[in-house]
Amino acid sequence: MVQHFNEIVFAAGWPYWLFFLLSLLAIVAFFIHREKKIKRASAKKITIQHTLINLELHAFQAHMDPHFIFNSLNAIHHYILTTSTDMASLYLTRFARLMRLMIGNFNKEWVTLQEDLEALELYIQLEQLRFDHQFSYQVRIAQDVNSHDTLIPPLIIQPYVQYVIWHRLLMRPEKTGGRLVVHIGKDHNRLYIQLEDNGVQASELLDDTGERQAAGIDIAAERLYMMSEKYQMKAGIQAQQLFDETHRPNGNRLTISMEQMPSRHMPVAV
Repeated sequence: MVQHFNEIVFAAGWPYWLFFLLSLLAIVAFFIHREKKIKRASAKKITIQHTLINLELHAFQAHMDPHFIFNSLNAIHHYILTTSTDMASLYLTRFARLMRLMIGNFNKEWVTLQEDLEALELYIQLEQLRFDHQFSYQVRIAQDVNSHDTLIPPLIIQPYVQYVIWHRLLMRPEKTGGRLVVHIGKDHNRLYIQLEDNGVQASELLDDTGERQAAGIDIAAERLYMMSEKYQMKAGIQAQQLFDETHRPNGNRLTISMEQMPSRHMPVAV
């Protein structure tokens, strides 16, 4: 075998030193390329991690919106002075529980769906109380979704719900009869979170409040994208307009979807 190989080398007119030099250069080039590839992958991972930390901070700041906090405390004060201590106590209890959940979930990459929905419902209920029940809501969970075992990134759903409430439901001319439905289901290995409302179209709103809320969903969308990159979740967000039987617009639907990874591939939510 060696003799046959030597004959090929000599037949090509290559001296031994040139052949071994080229072989050495090829090996060195391979390891340099491999090292650069490893460094690029490591740098990308670090960049994603830093970006996620920064986005989590911005998301937390958006959730701790001073306008929301001030308005909530002002509503509690109003109930104490004009309505009843029972309503004030209810409002205060929900507000305190929401603040605790938001602060507790701030530095987590994953929480259970149950935890996230608890915070979401507390937020919606506070907005309902503050705006005298201008809208109703429902949370529907499909039977094949185990909310206690399903993990999702925190601070993702609530900004979109906040957007729906402020941009659409509260801007209805009727000021009553607003409806929000949060439906959570699965299609094979994908989790779907759908928000449906009968509010106005977002394009009709150009006020300062709208710009502030839009910033919140931009942060949520970017966080979902970065988490998708990190864990290959293949996450997506899709918005569409709903129509009645006469083809007239009568609502909006927003769908957040993500591939459910096996629990062993995810960090445990603590």
